[in-house]
Amino acid sequence: MNYDLIIRNGFVIFPDEVQKVDLVVKDGVIVKIDKNVIGSSDRVIDAEDKYIFPGMIDSHVHFNEPGREIWEGFLTGSNMMAAGGITTFFDMPLNGIPSTIDRSALLQKANIGQKKSLVDFELWGGLVPGNVDQLKELADAGVVGFKAFLSETGNREFERVDDMTLLEGMKEIASLGKILALHAESGPITNVLTKWKKEQGCLSADDYIETRPIVAEVEAVERAITYAKLTGCSLHFVHISSEEAILKIEEAKHDGVDVTVETCPHYLLFTHDDLVRKGPVAKCAPPLRKKPEQEKLIQQLLDGKIDMVTSDHSPCPYGMKDPMTHNLFQAWGGISGGQFTLMAMVEMAKKYEIPLTKIAKWTSLHPATRFGLTTKGKIAVGMDADLAIVSLNDSYEVTEHNFFAKHKQSLYLGHTFPCKIKATLLRGKVVYENGHINGQDRSGKWLRLGSLPSLRESEIASFDVQLKAF
Repeated sequence: MNYDLIIRNGFVIFPDEVQKVDLVVKDGVIVKIDKNVIGSSDRVIDAEDKYIFPGMIDSHVHFNEPGREIWEGFLTGSNMMAAGGITTFFDMPLNGIPSTIDRSALLQKANIGQKKSLVDFELWGGLVPGNVDQLKELADAGVVGFKAFLSETGNREFERVDDMTLLEGMKEIASLGKILALHAESGPITNVLTKWKKEQGCLSADDYIETRPIVAEVEAVERAITYAKLTGCSLHFVHISSEEAILKIEEAKHDGVDVTVETCPHYLLFTHDDLVRKGPVAKCAPPLRKKPEQEKLIQQLLDGKIDMVTSDHSPCPYGMKDPMTHNLFQAWGGISGGQFTLMAMVEMAKKYEIPLTKIAKWTSLHPATRFGLTTKGKIAVGMDADLAIVSLNDSYEVTEHNFFAKHKQSLYLGHTFPCKIKATLLRGKVVYENGHINGQDRSGKWLRLGSLPSLRESEIASFDVQLKAF
């Protein structure tokens, strides 16, 4: 039989074991898994001494298009994903203009993504004050779920929710059978502590971490869980940074709440000392924690209490993270590093002797299961041939040259990973190989719908007005 692709001699990461077998691909799908497969193929990849992971699913990135493509767009963002072994990403709703808080904004973004993205994608919708009545149209049009902030967002187009909006939104989201993703930091706590620090002229890294204490994360988590018990809403907590918050979420799971939690590689690899040393490039919210708290968070990961690891890639133009600023509070609060999550987790695997099967679950199987991607998330016959071929014998030092994001400033610059992404395949097509993007054919798909609904004339007019306002 003639196949499209055979990958030979690789160590394949299955959900519960690693085997040295051949993978056979036809029409973008894995059709055979066996040793020493016999058959002809249009292409053969020799993966000797390499490890083949299911393509990573990063359910938390900010690509900011339309409106802020200068920060990051689908073109450069998806190139970066491919270079990191990521074959599916979920774009967050807040930093585009307009934000993804109604049907027209969603479809505008989806149209752009389908033209520019190198890999597959999903889109989050937003929950903000005043748009609860828009949630059903967003759900019907194809959002994977909804995102809300319990603290300030940094963008005036996307306001944090008040308690009334949160309760009403959670009730509506529950009725729609969707998931609410939450940035869980208490707005009142962080706002008051920030106000006090600014009044005193205290603007250092140490001052910044004191305005976003662990108690702010824990209070927001507890409040959201209480509302979830009342409304029946499914929850997903993003970028959790502390042991105490993880334990509250674990307790809620035992109480029957439908809830999952993610953390990010920057909380696992870096600490508050990096913010002190490197300045704005290491600023994020929640902040990087001090070493003892980081060690507790890592133990929660090792104990299986964290469901998935995502990048929270949050880029901005260089001037918004000016390393010469003396006021850390003015800098943009986000880490640029979406390319490095899979390599970061392999680094964790080597350091803590974590089975590679667990890495594949945190980065692929669990997000696929949680968000309903039935043809992705694991290597098996009948699944999409979304794959990352990784060498554990090579290293990868991050430089401006090999970082594919639009803006090259990153906390990860100069960091050396003890592994290297050799190739990334989307449905059997090589989109990245040996440091090069194969991007002539932008073949990424919006996974939620087979085809895009047409925009209404009123929606197009409304979008044009909002965009011209900026």
